[in-house]
Order: sequence, then structure tokens, then C-alpha cells
Amino acid sequence: GINYSHSYPRAAFDRQSMQWDLCYFKYYFLKLAYIPFDEQLLEDDFSVFTNYLLDQHCDYFMYRDFQSRNIMLTGDERMYYIDFQGGRQGAAQYDVASLLYSASTDIPEVVRKQLLNYYLEQVSPHLAVRGERLSDFTQRFYGYVLLRIMQALGAYGYRGYYERKDHFLKSIPHAVANLRLVIQSYPLPIRLPHLEKVWQAVVESPLATAYMAPAVADCLTITVVSFSYKQGLPQDTTGNGGGYVFDCRALPNPGRYPEYRNYTGADPCVIDFLKDDDAVISFLEHAKHIVMQSVLKYKERRFSHLMVAFGCTGGQHRSVYCAEQLAFSLRQLDGCKVVLCHREQQNNKK
Repeated sequence: GINYSHSYPRAAFDRQSMQWDLCYFKYYFLKLAYIPFDEQLLEDDFSVFTNYLLDQHCDYFMYRDFQSRNIMLTGDERMYYIDFQGGRQGAAQYDVASLLYSASTDIPEVVRKQLLNYYLEQVSPHLAVRGERLSDFTQRFYGYVLLRIMQALGAYGYRGYYERKDHFLKSIPHAVANLRLVIQSYPLPIRLPHLEKVWQAVVESPLATAYMAPAVADCLTITVVSFSYKQGLPQDTTGNGGGYVFDCRALPNPGRYPEYRNYTGADPCVIDFLKDDDAVISFLEHAKHIVMQSVLKYKERRFSHLMVAFGCTGGQHRSVYCAEQLAFSLRQLDGCKVVLCHREQQNNKK
């Protein structure tokens, strides 16, 4: 008897709603975390994924934001549910997925299974009345878990990487851990080759797991980035306001020579080109001295993050070489976690 025409912004969690969530994941998480993807292949898999999720009953009331913070427990242990502003018509699995796989609560997997089994026992008679099979319902459940995780990562990326709110950055590793668990333990019965590749890249990404709290009150995370000035300065995603940016464009450029154009600063031939040049040696010595001075002070003051970026024209040779050399030196220090990211190289991977 619910009049879904009053739902906002849409009456149902339909294909359009799913596409919004998936685009949120693509542009506010994958892009900002430098996870490479092929736009067309990813959209093709998104289409297959949404078709799979919508090929079942989607006419239940869907809370949409069903999480622990929206459940109020009174003194007599009665529960009340608040914040229905996103409520609409949709699949029943979505709310269960939202509650059990919330990154903010981090429920142990054994408890998740107990709660899911209890839920399935309660819902089974209702499904039977509607002619639905419990096996179909359960199978698509993990599809909705993955959809919810991607939606959450998009939200964390927007509020953390873009708006630079530290609280949301610290939720990302928990959501990534949930993603790793689901793709390893509960594979879907459909082929999503590029989306699966993207999921794997997310769980292996150092940036996606760099902000684990409490990390790191006793550990300094140093993010070292190479980039191209043509593509703009790299964003500081920690909320600390940046760090050091070193301009490598005054150094000798291997990119001017045809024999080096298909290589990067991490390849032996380019390393040999740069390592003995006096200008490069002097540049790196000065950069390391400046950075080390901050590292020692940051560790003393128990700061959690420092970002160091090296830029050149294409983000391929000089900046990559310098980032690699600094990262190697920093990894020799105790109490430091070094995250190395070659931005343009990752963005160019398909």
C-alpha cells in the first residue's frame, strides 16, 4: 500500500539508480585512487551486472540507507529505525547487504553468516508465497553486496579524496577488505571480465589501503607520486594539505631520444641514462635532504602522513626515476610505510 511516487529522488531502485551508483564508484573512487580501467569495457560489464541484479523481484520496500547508525536502541532494548529519506521500491537483498557489509561496523564474517541465515529463515515463507526460490534470492544477495560496496567506495572517495575529510579515508580499507572477501569467497555466476579486473586492482592498490586507522599513530605513511604537469598536480588525499612537489623538468630528458620512448624511469636503460648524471645526482640529494628533515620531525610529532611528488613533462622518465629512488631510500627507515604511485603509468594501463 505504499505510494512510491513520493519517494525521492526516484520511485524505485531501478537501472538508472544503479547506474548512478556505479558511476559514483567509477569517477569518485577509481579515478581519484588512480585505479586504471577501460571506459567502454567497464560500462559493458556494468550493463551485464545490472541486468543480472534486475532479473528478479524488485518490488519490496527498500530502506536504501539501512545501517547501524539508523537503528536506535532504547533502554528497554526495543529497536527503532530512523532516516527513511532514501526509501523506495527495490530488491530486498540490498538492505541486508547494507547492514551486514557496512565498512563502519566491520562485522566478523562468522557473525554475518549467522545473521544472514537467521534472516533467510524468517524471509523464506514470504518468498514461497510469492513463488520465489530461496536459492535465487541468496545467489543474488552477493551481487547486491558488491553493488553496495562500490556505492560506499564512491561515497568514501568523494568525501575523502575529493573533500579531504579524514574520517572517510579511514573507512576505505574496511570497504576494500569486504570487497576482497566477497570476490574471493562468493563468485557471481556471470562473466564480468573487466569489472573483476578492476575489483582485483582495487584490493591490490596501495592507495586504497593507505589510511588504515589507527595506523598509525606509531607509523608515518609517506606517499611518493610521479606525475605529468600536463595532467595537473596530484591531489593530496589525506586532508593534510599536500607536502612536497619537486619539478624534474630541468633534468636531462631521456624522452627526447627514440630508444627510450617506450620505457619508463623504472627500466634499467633509463636508470643507466640518469643515475650518473651530475645534475640528477645533485637534484636527488637536495630533495632527499629536504624530505628526510620533515620525516624525522613528522615521526617525532607522531604525524600520520606525508606526500612527496615528482613531476616532469610526461610523467614517464625523470619523475618516475626520482620517485623510485626516493621511495627506495625511505623504505630503509624504521617506522615508515611508503606508498609509491606512478600516476600517469597507472592511468595509461588498460
